[in-house]
Amino acid sequence: QVQLHESGGGLVQAGSSLKLSCAASGDTFSNYAMGWFRQGPGKEREFVAATSRSVGNAYYADFVKGRFIISRDNAKNTGYLQMNSLKPEDTAVYYCASRWVNTIWDLFTTIGEYDYWGQGTQVTVSS
Repeated sequence: QVQLHESGGGLVQAGSSLKLSCAASGDTFSNYAMGWFRQGPGKEREFVAATSRSVGNAYYADFVKGRFIISRDNAKNTGYLQMNSLKPEDTAVYYCASRWVNTIWDLFTTIGEYDYWGQGTQVTVSS
């Protein structure tokens, strides 16, 4: 099984950028699809972005399309979430998640489809 550890969160002003990292260990990261979710204060955890084992296939929640980019470097066992044009409503704890999959192109967008989760990293966007 894989262990995940997020980093890169912080406090930024609206309009700024942040790049989150998700470091994987314990197994071959390239065998896992991955996704990013977030949970804002008083809100349920929600889907943000997902990618298949191949970085060429990605899917985004409507509220981040054109602002966030999900990527991965399988050689470094690391996934990323580049967040641009941040808004105060993006304030949340961001979690990466993964699941083993035997296909190159499948990706997953719901919480229940993922087996492994990191501990989360806080992103706070001030207005």
